[in-house]
Amino acid sequence: MLLQLSTWTEVEAYLEQSQGIILPIGSTEQHGPTGLIGTDAICAETIAKGVGEATQALVAPTINVGMALHHLAFPGSISLRPSTLILVIRDYVTALTRAGFTRFFFINGHGGNVATLKAAFSEVYAHLADLNLPHADRVQCQVSNWYMCSTVHKLAKELYANQEGSHATPSEVALTQYVYPDAIKRAPLANTVSQEHAIFGAADFRRRYPDGRMGSNPALATPEHGQQFYELAVKELSRDYLQFLARE
Repeated sequence: MLLQLSTWTEVEAYLEQSQGIILPIGSTEQHGPTGLIGTDAICAETIAKGVGEATQALVAPTINVGMALHHLAFPGSISLRPSTLILVIRDYVTALTRAGFTRFFFINGHGGNVATLKAAFSEVYAHLADLNLPHADRVQCQVSNWYMCSTVHKLAKELYANQEGSHATPSEVALTQYVYPDAIKRAPLANTVSQEHAIFGAADFRRRYPDGRMGSNPALATPEHGQQFYELAVKELSRDYLQFLARE
């Protein structure tokens, strides 16, 4: 059940049965020569919809732009500052809390969002307490990174070994290929690719990772792999969401 395709009366009826909602969040940033700029948002949204269908949960509109300041030296990348993203999350959760939601399950597709999301949750709890909203003390937020699902991680290692890397990975590219087979990109990739370095500013990132990849070989991706990752992530995160709802 998608929030944007529902009416207010349908949401009101839903809240009589559940106070949980799934919020997909990704990023709009470069993913190497063959990865779609919307990869992180596409993956989060697709999996969130699958989890919503499996658990009969309401799914909010995707937050497509995240914290990706270090990618801004690549054309097409868009980012929010951490302080901005914190306020976006705070305002999303506050609005939904006013409506009666108390459990917020973020399905995340971008590693750069994690630290900011955790800070945002602290801001949310303090802000709701200051507003003295009904049920504010029952609000809980959780972030689950689809790419860190144990079954997803295991399959990625089996398929790609040390060529999975950590950005523009074949696993996330495969998932976008499964969702958008008509948008599969092909381009020459250098045989050598930069490995792990500490992340600082955008210019430094572009210098260290000139084609945008971080230790990955997305040429190994296939739509069939993407379907496998999708099914594994939906199954594991559906279980996690239901456990989250049941938690005291």
